[in-house]
Amino acid sequence: MEPQTALPSWPAVDPRHGGVRLRPFHDGDAAMAMELSLDDYVPTIGTLPAEATPDQAVAWIERQRQHHVRGTGFAFCIADDASGRPLGHIGLWTRELGAGRAAAGYAVKPGARGHRVAANALLALLDFAWTLPQLHRVELLIEPWNAASFRTAEHAGFAREGLLRSHQEIAGERRDMLLYAAVRGRQPER
Repeated sequence: MEPQTALPSWPAVDPRHGGVRLRPFHDGDAAMAMELSLDDYVPTIGTLPAEATPDQAVAWIERQRQHHVRGTGFAFCIADDASGRPLGHIGLWTRELGAGRAAAGYAVKPGARGHRVAANALLALLDFAWTLPQLHRVELLIEPWNAASFRTAEHAGFAREGLLRSHQEIAGERRDMLLYAAVRGRQPER
């Protein structure tokens, strides 16, 4: 078991890249959460219920805010940098920070997809991640069918490292996952 490492403070300045900003969640982001809950896949991989009600969306937002309080990571709202309009969410999960590793995950609401929102958010997240001196590696797990997600990862400088067979259960079924990683000091030119 890796040693437990204290979670660093919330960033003093919102991470930004390519027109997106990573900011704390607000209750007013509930409509974005409700839109995410209509996606067929997003509710199967997290705690956002399918077809979330406004109350369920606000409860999900509160769970995102509690990640940092509980010491499990940083859950950011992906927002348009100019307007502040919420576009999705992204997280840096730090359970293995003591070993120099973290995991990332992201989802963009359907109406904002196809505009490199996820890639820019992932680049902003990496910029923030590398400010944590103990962090040397950020990992992503992506299902092999999810070509859009692995293109996003590759655009952000993550390298595919392999296939983890029957790695985790999603929607009641064991799934293979592709392992992608970004390593400190090995990011491509942007």
